[in-house]
Amino acid sequence: MQIGLVGLGRMGGNMARRLARGGVRVVGFDPDPATCEALAAESAIASASSVIELARGLAPPRVVWLMVPAGGATELAIQELWPELAAGDVIVDGGNANYKDSQRRATALAAAGLHFVDCGVSGGVWGLNDGYALMLGGSAVAARSVEPFARILAPATDRGWLHCGPAGSGHFVKMIHNGIEYGMMQALAEGFALMEGKRELDLDIAAIAEVWRHGSVVRSWLLDLTAEILARDAPLIDVAPFVADSGEGRWTVNEAVEQGIPAPVLSLALMARFGSQNKGDFANKLLALMRQSFGGHAVNPGGNKVDPGRDRT
Repeated sequence: MQIGLVGLGRMGGNMARRLARGGVRVVGFDPDPATCEALAAESAIASASSVIELARGLAPPRVVWLMVPAGGATELAIQELWPELAAGDVIVDGGNANYKDSQRRATALAAAGLHFVDCGVSGGVWGLNDGYALMLGGSAVAARSVEPFARILAPATDRGWLHCGPAGSGHFVKMIHNGIEYGMMQALAEGFALMEGKRELDLDIAAIAEVWRHGSVVRSWLLDLTAEILARDAPLIDVAPFVADSGEGRWTVNEAVEQGIPAPVLSLALMARFGSQNKGDFANKLLALMRQSFGGHAVNPGGNKVDPGRDRT
């Protein structure tokens, strides 16, 4: 078997390694030549100097899997590939693209006789050894072309991967997956913050996390990772309170609005991330001045926190 893999970063590079271990010939390209060289030195890929060279280094029918950022990078890669491919070839987008973009791309490529599969990929840096959860969207024909690779990338040949439905469905399911992930992470973080804040009980939150991993209703992989983090560094002294968002959470909340389906947990988890990014600073400053105006409450200059126990109004 052979496959082309464009984008060899944290996820793409490990996927190339896992495919190579499964006996697949991987032709790989990344804009960073050093990344290609490193993977080639491991015999994980046959290195290509461009997307065009990658396509020409594969025998038809070709499967080219993209692991590049959503948006312009994905669009550019597809535009470069398109003229080099022939009817029956397959492009797989394994990035976190908006499912509506994937539907559009599938329609455009179908007009040229090309197949398109949108694939949600979950597993992070652990996927190399543990396997990836794969959510495939596209026609039955396109999905069958990708299935042999999905069986190698997944945790097992018979589980951890699914043809979810037509074009767009793979990225839609991954979008919802990430929205749920936001909510689960936020709940764990808030719960441990409450326990850490109850200083008079002198709780060992690392030990509590470890207890919960065994038999508890809330046991999960996210809890496993949380327990590991707290065992290393429970005070979290050297970590800035800034949490980025990749865009999938925003799309999930937008979808809830479009469908008119309440998703308060997912929405508030996203808002909490925005709050960590200092995007609420202006509103918070205005709130402080409102309190000063109606109640004469002091405004803390310079943005330093005031002990909340001193003024609870």
